[in-house]
Amino acid sequence: MSERAERAGRLTARQVIALVAEAFTEQRPPAPGGPRPPDGPLGWDGYGEARARAAGRTGEDESVVYGEAQVSGLVCVLLAFEFGFLGGSLGQGTGDRICAAYRLARERGVPLVSLVATGGSRMQEGMVALTQLQRVAREAVLLRQAGVGHVTVLRDPATGGGWATVGAGADVLLALPGAQIGFAGSRVRPPDADPAAYTAEGQLAAGQVDAVVPATELRTVLGHWLAALSRPAAGPVPPPGALGRADLPETGWEAVLRAREPGRPRADAYLDAYFDRRLPLVGDRCGGTDPGVRCGVGLRDGYGIAYVAQCGTATRPAGYRTATRVVRLADRWGLPVLTLVDTPGAANGTEAERTGAGAAIAELFAAVAEVRVPVTTLVVGEGGSGGALALAAPGNTWATPDSYFSVIAPEPAAAILKRPPQEAPHTAEQLRLRPQDLVELGVVRGIV
Repeated sequence: MSERAERAGRLTARQVIALVAEAFTEQRPPAPGGPRPPDGPLGWDGYGEARARAAGRTGEDESVVYGEAQVSGLVCVLLAFEFGFLGGSLGQGTGDRICAAYRLARERGVPLVSLVATGGSRMQEGMVALTQLQRVAREAVLLRQAGVGHVTVLRDPATGGGWATVGAGADVLLALPGAQIGFAGSRVRPPDADPAAYTAEGQLAAGQVDAVVPATELRTVLGHWLAALSRPAAGPVPPPGALGRADLPETGWEAVLRAREPGRPRADAYLDAYFDRRLPLVGDRCGGTDPGVRCGVGLRDGYGIAYVAQCGTATRPAGYRTATRVVRLADRWGLPVLTLVDTPGAANGTEAERTGAGAAIAELFAAVAEVRVPVTTLVVGEGGSGGALALAAPGNTWATPDSYFSVIAPEPAAAILKRPPQEAPHTAEQLRLRPQDLVELGVVRGIV
């Protein structure tokens, strides 16, 4: 395999299948309605000849290959695009195979793994080709309703309708380094477009993909994802053990100062201690990310648990939207959820208001309220107002000795009450925000 192929994913369908799977059994659906005209539904002059040349070059008779596979010993349905066949474009026959792959995953109840390399819809089949996107969208809805996970690997390139359906429509989006990813292909973008925005790395920074994975690590990473999706942990999961101080604060102000200590254990320390491996889910799919929120699925003793963790910063709207995405994915997959609360509150600057802080928090409250899988919450630091409560599980929230939870932080509470700043410690006492106060008030179940 060439360095170029390793870097950017220019692999044939068979090469990429061999890269990720130790076993593969191909399937072929019958064409609905029997054989189709050689020059396609439009009678495009020379289309049949172009297909024949593509078949001669690639050894394939269509731009996708699918079947049952084993990846790291776990069963899935594998769908791979052959870019060498007319640019991996979607035509009527492609739509037949893609839809058949979705149906097979749904019927077998095993995850679908799509290995996408496509330039979009096939022009020689006109609107008939474009309507394949509607067929794929319908199968994607049925797959979600069945609770079957879909992991996509974005190769080079992943553009047009294939990116906007099989690619961006998946639950988990992985990408190979350097891959070209975007709705607009290189020949139809505006002349002043930034090329970096159409790369795997650019899409990761924009929150449109979850991870960039080298080709040599792809089988291992896919194996971890299949294990997490196939083996949900029994919930509700226990809260993590406390990593900081074990003694309880004597006053409310002491509780606040402890939670704000720079050296106190933060989310990454708790997640690393709790999980054997973490698989990140990044971005709100609206162009936003929040570096102060960790989201994803973790493996603990070989079983999958979804997680959302605040890292001690003011949480941005993108952080709440990403958290909502993860909670709803967990609900669909049947994975229990662990949330870690640690924020002085929601970001409340001009940019946060412009990007929908209120709506983002409301959606997370709704997602936690309606989720069918059990949620466990541990307050590991600051619990500042509704921006923290949005992550908290009603009836199953716990606290560490170096945490607090309050309707509002003491300083703004004193300001609202028109008290001088030096009254903040007294206000903290009145708020009853210590871990032991929260237990007495019935806000948390206990102190870990």
